Amino acid sequence: MSELGRLPPTRSALVLGQRRAARFVKGAQLLRRKREALVTELLRLARPASAARARIADRTDLACRVLLRALAVHGRSGLRALGWPLRELSLEIRTSQVWGVTVHELASREPVRRTLAARGTSPGTAAPAALAADEFEILADLLLDAAPRELVLRRLGAALAQTTRQVNTLEHRVTPALEARLGTIRRTLEEREREEHTRLIWLTRRSRD
Repeated sequence: MSELGRLPPTRSALVLGQRRAARFVKGAQLLRRKREALVTELLRLARPASAARARIADRTDLACRVLLRALAVHGRSGLRALGWPLRELSLEIRTSQVWGVTVHELASREPVRRTLAARGTSPGTAAPAALAADEFEILADLLLDAAPRELVLRRLGAALAQTTRQVNTLEHRVTPALEARLGTIRRTLEEREREEHTRLIWLTRRSRD
C-alpha cells in the first residue's frame, strides 16, 4: 500500500501502475475462482460430515448408557481388570493437497472393533463389560473415520476465510488505492501537457513578434 503513494507522476510510472492494476485484477479473478472451488468442496463434504456427527452423537449416547450398566455390575476396578491387557493400534497417515491446501488422511488403519473371541473375556461373566467395550470400539471406529474429514473441513474453511480476505483486500483496498493514484498521475500529466502546450503557443507568438 505504501508503495502506491510513492509512484512518481511520470509516464513510466503510469505504465508501471497500469500493469500492476492489471495483475491485481487477474489475481482477484484467480482468487475468486479458488474461493468458488473451496465453497463447492466444502458443500460436498458438509453433508457426509453432518451425517457422521449425528451417528457419533447417537453412538456416544448409547455407549455411555451401556457403560453405566457395566459399572453397576462390575464396578470401576472390575472394569479395569477386564480391560487388561492394553493393546496398540497402528495407522498410516498420508498427506495430500485439496485446492492447494495441505490435508492429512488415514491411508490405512487397523479396525478397533474386535470379536468376542479376540477380546479374551468370558461371555457369561463379563457380558455387560464386553457389550460396553464393543460399543466404545464402534464409537472409536466412527471417530477415526470422521477425523480426517473434519480436519479437511477445518483446513478448507480456514483457506476459504483467508481467500475471502485476500479478495476483499485486492478489490476494496489495493486496487481502488492504485486506481486513485493512477488518476492523480493522469491529471498531473494532463496538466503538464496543457502547460507545455500553452508555453509553446506563447513562445511561438513571441518568436513571430
